Amino acid sequence: MSITTQDHQIVPAGTWALDPVHSSIGFEIAYMGGTFRGHFNDVDARLADGRLEGSARVASVQVKDENLEAHLQSPDFFDAERHPVLRFESSDIERDGDEVTVRGEIEIKGVTRPVELKGTIGSPTPKGESEVIGVNLETVVDRTEFGVNWNMQLPDGKPALAKDVELTATLFLNREA
Repeated sequence: MSITTQDHQIVPAGTWALDPVHSSIGFEIAYMGGTFRGHFNDVDARLADGRLEGSARVASVQVKDENLEAHLQSPDFFDAERHPVLRFESSDIERDGDEVTVRGEIEIKGVTRPVELKGTIGSPTPKGESEVIGVNLETVVDRTEFGVNWNMQLPDGKPALAKDVELTATLFLNREA
């Protein structure tokens, strides 16, 4: 059931919890002329009272090379030992049909910054004795604003790793009883 205002729908009423099997939180960054991708396996999210909150455990970062996973967990990148969790908390959610804009704060490596995520949100769909909604969000952040400064210079003098990182979240949320 959605709550409707004069011109805009807002997020579905009730409390919705993450279905981790069908959800993912990932990132993409330009690296040495290509695109480097990864995701986090241990994630959580909750939508309740018009607010979205989420987290990802840094130790669960997954890429296609275990050595790179260890490097991403090091102080050069996420510093998993001192900052084991990435967090997001919304302050405002605007919905216009299936389009959604979520404003809030994201915490990476102990640094919190405002962020705006854009994407889509579905209508509640029956699933067994409950309901599920799908939410797809993305944003771009400058990693250096969070103290993630590692880089190396390529032979042409350009940096190997871009500053801008695209963050993506594909969330399936189950209505809680």
